[in-house]
Amino acid sequence: MIISKTPFRISFFGGGTDYPAWYEDNEGAVLSTTIDKYCYITCRYLPPFFEHKHRIVYSKIENVTNIKDIRHPAVRAVLQYLKVKQGLEIHHDGDLPARSGLGSSSSFTVGLLNTIYALQGVRPSKYKLAKEAIHIERDLLREAVGSQDQVAAAYGGFNKITFKRDHEFCVEPLIVRRQRLEQLQNHLVIYFTGLSRIASKIAREQIRLTPSRQQELAEMHGMVDKARDILSNDGELDEFGRLLHETWKLKRSLSRKISNDKIDDIYQAARECGAAGGKLLGAGGGGFMLFYIKPRLKNKLKAKLKGLLEVKFSFEREGSQVIFCHDQGMK
Repeated sequence: MIISKTPFRISFFGGGTDYPAWYEDNEGAVLSTTIDKYCYITCRYLPPFFEHKHRIVYSKIENVTNIKDIRHPAVRAVLQYLKVKQGLEIHHDGDLPARSGLGSSSSFTVGLLNTIYALQGVRPSKYKLAKEAIHIERDLLREAVGSQDQVAAAYGGFNKITFKRDHEFCVEPLIVRRQRLEQLQNHLVIYFTGLSRIASKIAREQIRLTPSRQQELAEMHGMVDKARDILSNDGELDEFGRLLHETWKLKRSLSRKISNDKIDDIYQAARECGAAGGKLLGAGGGGFMLFYIKPRLKNKLKAKLKGLLEVKFSFEREGSQVIFCHDQGMK
């Protein structure tokens, strides 16, 4: 039996430039971090005493005899990609809801790859996990996804991730004092809007509009290095919050589907409470919202957003890990 845990991520700057529609011509970059909220996957070889060959447990339960009959698209694609022959039992548990803007779908794909490789006695590199997860989601499942979530989930940590025109990527860990990162974390809060959405539907619209949003995306790309410099130097940290506000305004202009009246009201309420800036996490349309606000104003914000759930978090640096491994002796 294998158990893996794979982190979710917060994307600060550069979102939208991690789609091939942009980086094949311009290169792309994002600044993101993983957090201590995880996708857990348990996997074992299923003993051959049941009518079904595979059992998959998530929000639904599937008992099937053929991989092609699995309804969960990522499970089906990963098992087909890895040419799994033996029966498997797979359980998924997550710390946070799916379709919420924290890269949960890619964390699942990365985690499942890591788990099944471990079951086969293979220890894949972080690069291999990220690259294969991108291939499975984009090429096999034909989903309208970017490339940042898979890389963040596999590598973990606070990074600048650069996307090359040839579809390669480079992960540069942020070089910053620990106290500075702690200061940043103390200025960040996350709230759940209560709205879930299918990110690929919003992403398709954004991808379609990419040719007409060159200036906005170029500005968003440039903010990655500006934000990195703010954190790496000893200047005023509130500049990071103000830059978040600028990227929020640019992101809203990319597509009408990114925000809505409820999200705009939440954002405006946070600004009235003293938040320097913030953003929707992920493609937009719902999920989690991130705000940069002074610690002394957090209670005021919490009172204002009393109908929303705040999620406490810390930065994470490990990426996808196998946390339990027991040989069943059935290979």
